[in-house]
Amino acid sequence: MDAVADELYGLRPDRFTAARAQRAAAARRAGDRELAEKISAMRRPSLSAWSCNLLVRERSDEIQPLVQLGEALRQAHQELDGEQLRRLAGQQQALIRALAQQAERLAADAGHPLGEGARQEVRDTLQAVLGDPDAAREWAAGRLTKALSPAVGFPAVPQAPAARPKAPPRGSHPRAKVTEPREADRADDAARRQREKQLAEVRRAAEDAGRDLSARETEAAEAARAAQEAAELAETLQQRAGELRRRIGELTEELGSTEDEQRRARAGGREARERERAARKRLSTARARAQKAADELERLAGADGRDG
Repeated sequence: MDAVADELYGLRPDRFTAARAQRAAAARRAGDRELAEKISAMRRPSLSAWSCNLLVRERSDEIQPLVQLGEALRQAHQELDGEQLRRLAGQQQALIRALAQQAERLAADAGHPLGEGARQEVRDTLQAVLGDPDAAREWAAGRLTKALSPAVGFPAVPQAPAARPKAPPRGSHPRAKVTEPREADRADDAARRQREKQLAEVRRAAEDAGRDLSARETEAAEAARAAQEAAELAETLQQRAGELRRRIGELTEELGSTEDEQRRARAGGREARERERAARKRLSTARARAQKAADELERLAGADGRDG
């Protein structure tokens, strides 16, 4: 199964469907129905997914740097290491850009240049690899059927804590010295809490929107793939229908020829029966004449004996 999957997902998308049908048919002929069903269930990869698979297969030595960068980014986010996150962010953009360009070149060299939509899906897939270890493993296997959707994003990079207001200078009014900073602190705390609340709400809304977008993208991709497979099936059935129509024409012509031969054979049979009846009639007549001649000869021979 793995060998068949590696072979199929290494093919260009326009060759996938025919090769899948051939491998499934071979498995059925070998008596392995379960394998045939698994092969038939394999989905044709989108153009962007195929280019990502091509990148993994042709540039296998460059897979690990992206996986390692993703691990480092996730760890930095967990540890809220803002300095590390800022340092890795530059590497992230440079690596994604370089790998995406390589995927584009490989696809073009293989005869399938990527459009802008497919190029964006390649970048999204590489971004998803950075944020999700499961996505990284799926990508590294080289058997993607559709582009991966990145998470809404890593948490915001922690900022340095704001400086607390300085104490009022000596000699100021005692009441202001005690109450004004406290009121300012309370105002700052309230404003900070309000900002944090708003930020949390915006993040939740963004996450919800991201999940909804991902679901819609998946739905659209599935619909597009189903439409493509339906079109391929319709084309295959159309070809099969053409073959059957040609075969029907050949059989119709053969049937007409056979019926003509049958009619000629029946006519020949009737003629043969007529000839047989005529021959029997002539035979009966000949037998009667022969019997009559024999009788006459016997009569004449008897009369000649009496006369002697």
